Amino acid sequence: MTSFAPAARRALLAGACAFAALLAWPGRAQAAAPIEHFTLPSGAQVWFAASPSIPMLDVQIDFDAGSRRDPAAKAGLADATALMLTKGVRAEGRQLALDENRLGEAWADLGARFAASASSDRLSIRLRSLTDEALLPRAVALAAREIAEPAFAPAVWARERERMSAAIAESLTRPGPVAQRAFGAAVYGGHPYGRDATPQSLAAITVADMKALHQQALAACRAKVSLVGSITREQAGDIAARLLARLPQSGKNGECAPLPAVPEVPPLKKAEHIDIPFQSAQTHVLIGQPGHKRSDPDYFALLVGNHVLGGNGFSSLLMNEVREKRGLSYGAYSHFQPALHAGAFSIGLQTRPDQAAQAVQVARQVLQAFVRQGPTEAQLKAAKDNLIGGFALRMDSNASLLAQVSNIAWNGLPGDYLDTWTRQVEQVSASDVKAAFARVLQPERMVTVIVGPKTKAADTADAARAAPAH
Repeated sequence: MTSFAPAARRALLAGACAFAALLAWPGRAQAAAPIEHFTLPSGAQVWFAASPSIPMLDVQIDFDAGSRRDPAAKAGLADATALMLTKGVRAEGRQLALDENRLGEAWADLGARFAASASSDRLSIRLRSLTDEALLPRAVALAAREIAEPAFAPAVWARERERMSAAIAESLTRPGPVAQRAFGAAVYGGHPYGRDATPQSLAAITVADMKALHQQALAACRAKVSLVGSITREQAGDIAARLLARLPQSGKNGECAPLPAVPEVPPLKKAEHIDIPFQSAQTHVLIGQPGHKRSDPDYFALLVGNHVLGGNGFSSLLMNEVREKRGLSYGAYSHFQPALHAGAFSIGLQTRPDQAAQAVQVARQVLQAFVRQGPTEAQLKAAKDNLIGGFALRMDSNASLLAQVSNIAWNGLPGDYLDTWTRQVEQVSASDVKAAFARVLQPERMVTVIVGPKTKAADTADAARAAPAH
C-alpha cells in the first residue's frame, strides 16, 4: 500500500473535503443517505450514514455534559472541560504522556483532525480522518486516548483560564456581547441556559471539577455516536466501540444511572425593558422570550412561520418593515433556538441611537400583527419554496450531513427524518402557523434589551414607561 508523508496526508484530506463539496454542489440531485441506528453492548447508541464517494470518515460523539449542568458558581465548566480534552493526554500503561504540542504533531502526522466543544446541552467530540487502512486505526486509537485520558494539567488550565478570562473581558468592550448576556439572563430567569462564564466563575473551576465532570458524564453508555463516511455498518460499530473502549463502561445490560434532572425554563410573568448605556456608533436591540423545545410538535409550523417573520433575509416581514420601508436598520431578524429545554425566541437589530425607539416600536408591531393574524397564503408559499429549495444545502458535504445525523441522534428524531423533511414543511398550513405562534409567543410579556448611547428619544421613552397609568 502507498504510504503518504504527513504533508501529503494533510493535502489529501483537504483535497477530499473539496472533492466532497464539489460532488454535493446544490445543483446535483441527491437523496438523503439511509441512516442506520443500533446499540453497542456498552449501551452506546450509534447512528451511521454511508457516504462512499470519498475516502473520508467524520464522527461526532455527544454526551449530556453541556453548560446546563454547570454549577451556578462555576459557569464555564463544560467549556473548560471540552477545551482541556484537546490539551494533552496522560501516560497510561505502556503509552507515554503526550503534551499539547506532541499531541498536535501526532494529529498532523495522521492528516486527521480532533476537536471538542460544549454547547448549552451537550459536550461534543469530533474526529475527521481519511479511511486509508494505514491511517484510520491510528487516528481512532489516538482519539480514544484523548477522549478517555485527558491530562488535565494544572499549569495548562491556569494558562487557558487566563486566556478565556481575557477573551470575556475583551468581548464586553463591544455592545453585541453585552446585549446578549443581558438578554440571556433576563429571558431565562435563573435557568442554566442564561448563565455565562465570567472571570470569577472560571477562577472557581479546578482541575478536580473537570475530572469529576469527565468521570460522571463521559461514560460509554451515555454516548450518542454519529458516523458519516466511506465505511460499512460493521466498521461503524467497530470504530464506535474502539473510540469508547477506554471510557468507564456501564453496569448490567448497558444501562447508566440517570443524571440529575435539570429544571425547565420558567415562562416570563411580565414585560421587562433593560437599557444599558454604551458608547457605540450603533444601538443593539434584542426582543424576546423563552421559545420552544426541539421536541415541540409544532416545530415545523414554527420553523416555517419564523421564515416569514424574520428568518428569510430580505424577504421577511421584519426586514421589509424595519429596513425597506423605513430605513431604520441595515437588517432585522427573528430566530428560534429550540433545545432540550425552551430555547430563546429573539428579534434582533442594530440601528442609529436616535432611531432606536422607533425601530423597537416597529419591530413589536410587526410581531404582534403576525402572532394575531399569521401569514398570508402567498407569504406561506414563498417561505416553503425557499426552505425546500435550500434543503440540499443541509447535506452538501460529509460535515453538514454529520450535523444532520447528530441532530437526529441527539433529539431522538425518526430515522427517516431527512426523507420526510420536505413533506413536513409542505404540510404546514397558515392556520397551523397562526395557532403555533399564538400558543408559544406572548408579545406583551417579552424582554427588550437596548444597548447603546442614551439619547433624548430614549429619555422620553423612559419617562413614558415610568409614568403612572391613567
